[in-house]
Amino acid sequence: MIKDWPDMLGLPLWFWLFCAPVLLAVILVIFRQQSLSYLRNIWRMLDRLYFGFGVVAACFMVSILLIIVVQMIARWTGFTFEGSTEFAGYAMAATSFFALAHALSRGAHIRVSIFLNLNRFTRFWLDAFAMMVAAITATYFARFAIKTNFMSEMLNDRTQGQDQVPDMLVYILSLFATSPLSWADQLDKVSGEWIYTPVWVPQIAMSIGTVLLAICLWDHFIRLVVTGASEITSETVE
Repeated sequence: MIKDWPDMLGLPLWFWLFCAPVLLAVILVIFRQQSLSYLRNIWRMLDRLYFGFGVVAACFMVSILLIIVVQMIARWTGFTFEGSTEFAGYAMAATSFFALAHALSRGAHIRVSIFLNLNRFTRFWLDAFAMMVAAITATYFARFAIKTNFMSEMLNDRTQGQDQVPDMLVYILSLFATSPLSWADQLDKVSGEWIYTPVWVPQIAMSIGTVLLAICLWDHFIRLVVTGASEITSETVE
């Protein structure tokens, strides 16, 4: 399960992902008054980050509509839009994962609150416990989502559909996982050809989305234990 997690700075990765945020929360609770002003600035920046990825998710949702429109035009004009179904699926996955953190902050995720409404004491502790368990679960998911990305690239796994992308896009995306010293060699390999989509390319949205969700859950867990109140509020529409 976690035996193969590498060491970082002399400690296993699971310590930094699971134990360090809890210890940070304990320290911030102890020094609540001194840290609140700094935390509020960080929280504002994180809220903007969640909102920004919510906008990105909305853009991918609009792209699904555009793909459908292009499909209709292609069918009417007799042209073939190869890979349109796969591209729509990639856009749908990106919409879902990029919107996770923003949806959580807006209270759009389903939360069972029957036990939270018993009294104020149980509400705080049950909410904190549920938030911590959710954060640990999301962090575990995010770690293996990233690992899946690397495995797909290592196996050179390609799409089973008809969708193709320019190899320049693939090489540009791969630059972020390599040293800047090797970027020139990577770009020299660009031929301008269209290749079947490597599976790791659409999987990037899953990795980014789950990492952001884990950060968001740890963020709201710390907000809860520091301020004593949850900042996840549902938006009601009348």
